[in-house]
Amino acid sequence: MKKCIGSVVVLLLSVSAIGQSNPAQILQSPQVMVIRAGTLIDPRANEPKRNQVIVIRGDKIESVGDAASVQVPAGAKIIDLSNATVLPGLIESHTHIFLQGEDPALGGYDIQLLKFPLAYRAARATVSARRALEQGFTTIRDMETEGAGYGDVGIKMAVEQGYIPGPRIFTTTRGISTTGGYPLEGYAPEIQVPKGVQIIDGPVEARKAAREQLDHGADWIKVYMTHRSWADKDGHLVSQPTLTVEELKAIVDETHAWGRKVACHAYNGEGLHRALDGGCDSIEHGLGLDDATIAQMKRQGTWYCATISIYYKDWSPENTPAGQRDRARAAEHEQSFKKALQAGIKIVFGTDVGGFPWTEPIAQEFPYMVKFGMSPMEAIRAATVSPAEMLGMAGQIGVIAPGAYADVIAVPGDPLKDISELGRVKFVMHNGQVFKAE
Repeated sequence: MKKCIGSVVVLLLSVSAIGQSNPAQILQSPQVMVIRAGTLIDPRANEPKRNQVIVIRGDKIESVGDAASVQVPAGAKIIDLSNATVLPGLIESHTHIFLQGEDPALGGYDIQLLKFPLAYRAARATVSARRALEQGFTTIRDMETEGAGYGDVGIKMAVEQGYIPGPRIFTTTRGISTTGGYPLEGYAPEIQVPKGVQIIDGPVEARKAAREQLDHGADWIKVYMTHRSWADKDGHLVSQPTLTVEELKAIVDETHAWGRKVACHAYNGEGLHRALDGGCDSIEHGLGLDDATIAQMKRQGTWYCATISIYYKDWSPENTPAGQRDRARAAEHEQSFKKALQAGIKIVFGTDVGGFPWTEPIAQEFPYMVKFGMSPMEAIRAATVSPAEMLGMAGQIGVIAPGAYADVIAVPGDPLKDISELGRVKFVMHNGQVFKAE
């Protein structure tokens, strides 16, 4: 059947027909598909390649080469993307599938912990996972469940076992902070309310929490090193620190012993410095990176997931404390990103989606990254090869190369000329299965 939308032409039997072979036949002879790519962006190279053929056997890429030289295997299913730009599946390094950009008028953050059953939250998370894949993000690092316990582990299992569609998921389960360091807050002190994270105080509790989360399926551990933030009398951003260096070191030591990594939510100031002194592997947000922080990140090889776009949404009125804080966040964040980029800090794409509704495009982050100094190719690398390295999957995801998982997307235009093209994904293949073909 032939389908045409815009300039993307797809030749295939049908998306629904793929994957319906007898399981025994698949084990004996994995399905072979061939993608004809008019333009192929290899994020490891500086220039795109033209007229390429990608041979896929089962869930892996077997070969990639010029159309004139690659022999198409007999009986292969052909997918014609000769009028499209083909890229590796994108990687989103900071999502919250259990958040939905909760509307304050409908109860905001608190209502989901107080009134929403976990089954309802899991159902919404299932939709979020699908929406990530629909937009071409074939891998996500989900940055804690916000009071939904180990729900992300369950969603990951459901995806891997084929019960629901979704991307490859790296879990961080519950998140960790200290007393006074996370919502729910503001209730009468005699009332016990749930928290959106696991609360610890002291190195012993910190290490135990890391052990519990790792034992229950956490791929990463997420730690909140700052909590509240405000603007001082001079308009500069100030953030409340949470864990001590000793508490964080206990978490990092335990997590690294399991062969896994620690991500630290840290805005600026003392909490950010503690995050680096404690040995975290990635800084999330990093709104105010001073020169000493950038030098230490460079020295330690710390990853930076900036999540820019969310800080340009829903500002409070300018003459209010909240409005002053919102503007201070954005102003310092822009400068931090530019300094980090100039210093050669390792930057990965992430949006904090879930903090804003999943109905909004994830790709809205790309134009900010380019506006603040990245070339389009650098922005693409930040969502492909760079996070693949951070996640310990270099060469397996984020590339279209022999031996890599067959995660392939296509857009009708040229994202190297207009980065917003990455918000118009028309074709998605994940692990060798066609999920979307418009």
